[in-house]
Amino acid sequence: MGMDQNDDVRLQGVSIRELPKVSLHDHLDGAVRPATIVELADATGVPIPETDADALAEWFEDRSDSGSLVEYLKTFDVTTAVMQTREGLTRVAREFVEDLAADGVVYGEVRWAPEQHLQGGLSLDEAVEAVQEGIEEGEDAVEATGRDIRVGQLLTAMRHTDRSLEIAQLAVAHRARGAVGFDIAGAEDGFPPAMHRAAFDYLAAHFFPVTVHAGEAAGLDSIRSALIDGRALRLGHGVRLAEDLEVVSREGEEVFVQLGDLSRWVRDREIPLELSPSSNLQTGAIERWGKELVDHPFDLLYQLGFSVTVNVDNRTQSRTSLTRELALLAEAFEYDLDDLEAFQLNAVAAAFLTVEEREELIEIIADGFAR
Repeated sequence: MGMDQNDDVRLQGVSIRELPKVSLHDHLDGAVRPATIVELADATGVPIPETDADALAEWFEDRSDSGSLVEYLKTFDVTTAVMQTREGLTRVAREFVEDLAADGVVYGEVRWAPEQHLQGGLSLDEAVEAVQEGIEEGEDAVEATGRDIRVGQLLTAMRHTDRSLEIAQLAVAHRARGAVGFDIAGAEDGFPPAMHRAAFDYLAAHFFPVTVHAGEAAGLDSIRSALIDGRALRLGHGVRLAEDLEVVSREGEEVFVQLGDLSRWVRDREIPLELSPSSNLQTGAIERWGKELVDHPFDLLYQLGFSVTVNVDNRTQSRTSLTRELALLAEAFEYDLDDLEAFQLNAVAAAFLTVEEREELIEIIADGFAR
């Protein structure tokens, strides 16, 4: 479908963009405005592949649509290069919050890896503070337009480096100053969560929430390790959990599915899946099932009662928005507003917030969809 991230789509006469949404899997370095990259690169002398914002946007989309997570990840060298200064980080974080609000998001969690932003001389603490400053500026700017948004940081450790314990300690140190959770990201295949056991033990001892990228570029063992070694409360993508489902028989529209022990545990314990439909297509995460959105196991997981949530992963690379992802799913699987509301309520339940804050969000979602 030739739909841009800025398009609005109506479902049952309602603007999807105007509906209140929750975004759980949204990378900061995957959401930099191309025009901002051009300006920051010009100011800091960083070489970039295209110096025109529109051409750069297309470059990201072309490079990202490769069917390989490794190729997809290379595009982040361009975005992180302009995020090495306090000014760069603060500006990107501020614009990120404004872009979320424009997408109808009322609560978001932004994930990023502080260890990748130290080349300009910032310390880990200074990098986190710069992003927090930008988030708060963005929240204030949105409030000035008469809307409300709240955004928390998910501090991410890169799974192929050995700084995860340090990042876990950083996250806990900033828990009262913007950090709401911890994540590991990067090349999943060959770098299982078990390698970061010390970090996960530390986080568990401090009752600090964890989500883990798993079940995207690697399969069931990676998901198992995320749950056992990582004590993950959510699965980042988790789409390949569908490999643990076996279609036993079909009778007309009815499909009978046998669940393995792992998928049964995830479903019965309501462990949320942070699914990112367009990204999962681009990185080849769903190639076992097909190459079109309608082949994505999203609907199968939803119908079986898994806690599915809808996410963008990387707005810039996938040239997408939460509005667009929901519109694409609604078209592929004939979803209505009740389905879209169910996905938002799943995301609220999964948010790393207090019960009271989640109850407030449930009201905001319910009111928005009722209107």
